[in-house]
Amino acid sequence: MEIRNQTRYFLLLGFTEEPDMQPLLFGLFLSMYLSTFTGNLLIILAIISDSHLHMPMYFFLSNLSFADLCFTSTTIPKMLMNIQTQSKVITYAGCLSQVFFFFVFGCLDNLILTVMAYDRFVAICHPLYYTVIMNPQVCRMLALGSWCISVTGSLLDTLTLLRLSFCMNMNIPHFFCDLPEVLKLACSDTLINNIVVYFVVVVLGIFPLSGILFSYSQIFSSILRISSSKGKHKAFSTCGSHLSVVSLFYGTSLGVYLSSAATSSSRTSLVASVMYTMITPMLNPFIYSLRNRDMKRALGRLLSRVASLSDGVVAGFS
Repeated sequence: MEIRNQTRYFLLLGFTEEPDMQPLLFGLFLSMYLSTFTGNLLIILAIISDSHLHMPMYFFLSNLSFADLCFTSTTIPKMLMNIQTQSKVITYAGCLSQVFFFFVFGCLDNLILTVMAYDRFVAICHPLYYTVIMNPQVCRMLALGSWCISVTGSLLDTLTLLRLSFCMNMNIPHFFCDLPEVLKLACSDTLINNIVVYFVVVVLGIFPLSGILFSYSQIFSSILRISSSKGKHKAFSTCGSHLSVVSLFYGTSLGVYLSSAATSSSRTSLVASVMYTMITPMLNPFIYSLRNRDMKRALGRLLSRVASLSDGVVAGFS
C-alpha cells in the first residue's frame, strides 16, 4: 500500500532498542556534539582572527571545519531530541532535508580534502610557483567550486526521491535518514535513484580520492629526493595533519560501506556510521591543533583574548 506525500513520515529507530541506555547515550552523544561544535568553531575563529594564518592552507582548513560543523548539525541535534523526547518520528520534509544537507556537507568535506591535497602538492612539488598558482582568487574559486559541485550532486540525489512512492512500513533502522535505507522503503522502482547515487559516488567520491592519492604519490616522491633529513622532516610535517584527517575520513566512511556489503546487519552499519558522522568531525580539530604549531599559537592567542575579555566584563560588573 502507498501513502500520500502530504501525510508521510518516517520512524528513526536508531538507538531505541535499549531503553535503559538512553540517558547514557544522550550524555555521550551530546558531549561529542558539543566538543565537535566548539573545536571546529575555535579553528574557524582562530584562522579569521590571526593574520599569520591568512594563507591558502588555513583558508581551506576553515572551510573544512565549517563543513564538519554543519555535517554533524544536520543529524545529531535531531537524534538527541528524539532520544530526549522518546520520539522516533521525522517528517517527510525533514527526512528530505537531512538527505540533502548530509550529502552537501559530506561531499564538501571530500572535495575540500582534495583541494587541500592539491595545495600541499603545489607547496612541496612546485614551491617557487606556489604564491602564483595558489593566489587568493584561485583559492576562492576552488572553494566556491567545491560548494557548487556539492550542492549540485546533493540536488540530484534528493530530487530523484520526489518521484518515489513509499510503503506503509516507514521504519528506518538508523539515527538519521540515510539515503540507502530510505530507498529500501520505496514501493516504486528505484533504478534511476540507484544510477544517480552511483554516479554521484563516482564523481564526488572516487575521483577526488584518486586525486588525493595522486597528489600524495607526487609529494612523497619529491620528499624522497630531498637530501637533508631536516628538509624531509619539515616537508612531512607540513602535510602530516592533512594526511591524518584524510586517512580518518576515508577509513571510517569506507568502513561503513564495506561492513554494509559484508553483512546485512543494520546494527553493524549503525555503529560504523557513528565513526564518520560523529567521531571523525570531532577529532579533526584536535589533529590540526596538536600537530600544527601555528594553529596551537593562534588558538592560544584567541583563548587569551577571550579570557581577557571575560575578566574585563566580570570586573565591569563587580
